[in-house]
Amino acid sequence: PKAIREHLRLKPGDRVKFFVHPDGSVVLLPKLPAAALRGIIKSRRRRPVTIGEMTEAAAEGAAGVEPRAGRR
Repeated sequence: PKAIREHLRLKPGDRVKFFVHPDGSVVLLPKLPAAALRGIIKSRRRRPVTIGEMTEAAAEGAAGVEPRAGRR
């Protein structure tokens, strides 16, 4: 039905999944591509790495310096 398609924001050609539960209820969900899930899980890092930190790490790696523990 149109109301359900609008609620799920489905467009022509979108795929859906049906799940039938043991009690007879049915769940209809849009089938999302894997790319749509990007960013859904929070990173364990507290903040992004800066360009300066990347440059420093690359220089240390090129010089054969072991990375310092706990530096984030």
